[in-house]
Amino acid sequence: MPRKPRIEISGYYHIVNRGVEQRIIYKEHKDYEYFIELLRKGTKEFQINLHNYCLMSNHYHLLIEINKQNLSKFMRYVNLQYALYFNKKYKRLGHLWQGRFKSYYVADEAYLYALVRYVEYNALKIRKVKQLEDYLYSSYRHLVDTKLPPFLQYSWIRQQYEKREDLKVFFTIPADEDDLRKLRTTTNLLEVPAKKEALDEKKLIKLFKKFKNTEERNNQILQAYQEGYSQYKIAKVIGISQPAVNGVMKRSKD
Repeated sequence: MPRKPRIEISGYYHIVNRGVEQRIIYKEHKDYEYFIELLRKGTKEFQINLHNYCLMSNHYHLLIEINKQNLSKFMRYVNLQYALYFNKKYKRLGHLWQGRFKSYYVADEAYLYALVRYVEYNALKIRKVKQLEDYLYSSYRHLVDTKLPPFLQYSWIRQQYEKREDLKVFFTIPADEDDLRKLRTTTNLLEVPAKKEALDEKKLIKLFKKFKNTEERNNQILQAYQEGYSQYKIAKVIGISQPAVNGVMKRSKD
């Protein structure tokens, strides 16, 4: 039975791929560098925005943004070219990757903050480095540097912080349990439902046109969120902050 095609809509995606049987896919420094070079070339050729990345010995994490249906083409290019390089170099045959890459749609700005930090903090899991700046194969060193390389020039997190020192402080704050729960929620959204693309903003505006009190407004927030509207979009329509909307969601769960 043929595999279902991926649903690709504009937005942010957390991409994860592992070596077959979780085997090593980067054996030496040049392997990491070659993969990063493929990211440079691929983002330019397929007009992909790369926001941050971390390469581990047997898998990788990418946070990318697409504006058209080219996610699969970009990933096919990167994965295929690297597999050809790796198999030839190490004289091996067979699949390098453990099935298709995983793509998780990032539906909310709060998840973006958690995800950016999560991707970089993978570098500390290998226990060979104690600080993010010591790891050579993630985007952290570029992000906190004064000048970004071209393939990271549109990095979302850099646009949120004008001062590099403030960005460094952001990365020193460990993700709390609530951040991790948000992240797990996001990563459970494997291939976002197609209906999200067609959500009607006019309907959302109409929903919040009249409400008698804060309790009624909060109920409408929950209803809109359940229908698929992002917390960011809800906050924009109501005219309150996104953290305030997030607070309504948290209190409803409590």
